[in-house]
Amino acid sequence: MSKVLSAVAWPYANGPRHLGHVAGFGVPSDVFSRYMRMAGHDVLMVSGSDEHGTPILVLADKEGVSPQDLVDRNHALVAHELADLGCSYDLYTRTTTANHAATVQAMFEQCRANGYFIEQVQKVALDPRTGRTLPDRYIEGTCPICGYEEARGDQCDNCGNQLEPDELKDPRSKIDGATPQFGETPHFFLDLPAVAGALRAYLEGREATGAWRPNVIRFSLNILDDIRPRAMTRDIDWGVPLPGELGQQYPGKRFYVWFDAVIGYLSASIEWARRLGDDERWREWWNDPQALSYYFMGKDNITFHSQIWPAELLAYAGRGDHGGTPGAFGELNLPTEVVSSEFLTMEGQQFSSSRGRVIPVRHVLERYGPDPLRYFICAAGPENQDADFTWADFVQRNNSELVAGWGNLVNRTAAMVAKNVGEIPAPVALEAIDEAVLARVQEAFDEVGGLIERHRQKAALAAAMRAVGEVNKYVTDTEPFRLKGEDQRDRLLTVLHTLVQCVSDLNTVLAPFLPHAANRVHAVLGGQGQLVPMPRVDEVTDLDSARPYEVITGDYSATPRWERRPVVPGTPIAKPTPVFVKLDDAVVEEELTRMAGTAG
Repeated sequence: MSKVLSAVAWPYANGPRHLGHVAGFGVPSDVFSRYMRMAGHDVLMVSGSDEHGTPILVLADKEGVSPQDLVDRNHALVAHELADLGCSYDLYTRTTTANHAATVQAMFEQCRANGYFIEQVQKVALDPRTGRTLPDRYIEGTCPICGYEEARGDQCDNCGNQLEPDELKDPRSKIDGATPQFGETPHFFLDLPAVAGALRAYLEGREATGAWRPNVIRFSLNILDDIRPRAMTRDIDWGVPLPGELGQQYPGKRFYVWFDAVIGYLSASIEWARRLGDDERWREWWNDPQALSYYFMGKDNITFHSQIWPAELLAYAGRGDHGGTPGAFGELNLPTEVVSSEFLTMEGQQFSSSRGRVIPVRHVLERYGPDPLRYFICAAGPENQDADFTWADFVQRNNSELVAGWGNLVNRTAAMVAKNVGEIPAPVALEAIDEAVLARVQEAFDEVGGLIERHRQKAALAAAMRAVGEVNKYVTDTEPFRLKGEDQRDRLLTVLHTLVQCVSDLNTVLAPFLPHAANRVHAVLGGQGQLVPMPRVDEVTDLDSARPYEVITGDYSATPRWERRPVVPGTPIAKPTPVFVKLDDAVVEEELTRMAGTAG
């Protein structure tokens, strides 16, 4: 058994989530975490709402509310969305906690004490109307490298290169389109070149394992070619302040949101342990070199997780050109793997909240439930290449795969048992065809589990559904509905027992993908309670203040093992109701019309 940290990208608290967000980080991380728990590993799954930065200030100003009120509202919305989607966080928290601020400041102080923060003057962009600093991500223009016309002031999402605002051609403010003016101000820069050698050695070591997705490791190594110091502070009044005397000297400076956000993985782990009443428990996932850590996100965040965050960890430990020693957190583990998904588009276009081209997660959850959405993301999501969400494909996969494939197998198995026996029968004499289908389903545990562990979830779900197809074929071949004579009774009981065992096994195999449905199938087969634990939203109080907020958490100790559990003859089975709902073809036109109205 291994300690496994499942570190999930922090959603930005600027509003509810859309499908493009959860396809990249939400569902893939949950499938992996659920499977790893079932496989016997000790998983710590953490994340939270990323609540700092200029976009929050701009939105708050626009709505006439305080930044804190804005993020309080949006954090609660996102937490409930992710919990309803079934994301099984041990702790989903937020970056406006006192615990997080203290962790960020401690990381900075030790990195600085080790010599990896340098103070130097930086050219910054100023809003010509207000004189306020315009953060990098709020400036866009033409990339000087690839010519992409919507590059940001810190990074080009088209070619992935890091940029500075004054490098953009024809720069403009994303707030009002004004051309920014440039001035100079002192900032604290993370000395990335001083850890470049250690960072390259780390990445090349990960490349040698062959475990990382090729596009992720290639991109991560390529960006080392242009590594340079990077400013980790901003002139802004919303965010984590500098610690101690520096904070007094520079009261108008805050840590760059992406410096503080990635530290959230550590601060959330610390908060989780503190809430357990075992303050040092987090160290089992962070200080033990045998522990594994997997970071889940979209491809636009690779830079921060394969370069910036590892650089911070190396600097904190003193593992760069300047030497140094770790602080009180000890030597912290570097990511075992950065699991980055590609982009999900929508009906051939990019998701865009500003243009109204979105499909809100809440809309899909309320109208269709989590099962069709999770299934689509796992079966057709942007795992290693960009993928397109269409309503036609969503409806087709729900109806032909979930309903007609898996749902039909569950319902007709339970219906035949309820009609002919009323309980799970004991087998009388297994024939070769029965043993073959049981063996085929047994093989699915190793096949599907191995693929999930290697982050090949599309292939894993396809393998699971092939096994569903084999069991449906078994029904066709054995024709239990024709076994009506008394002389065929023993054969009927054996076939029905075999079917119930196969359905029970497949429900376990599909549980990481479809946890809500897994609990319904469990009930259809006469099971009591929940087969798989589900997350919950709790209201808590800040550990270091009286401020209340909501978190996602859960008790996952009752997670079933990743193995066959023999079904129990005599367990009552009643006439079932359908596990999944078939969608009318009219849904496609309705949704396309709704989207057109929203975008307009």
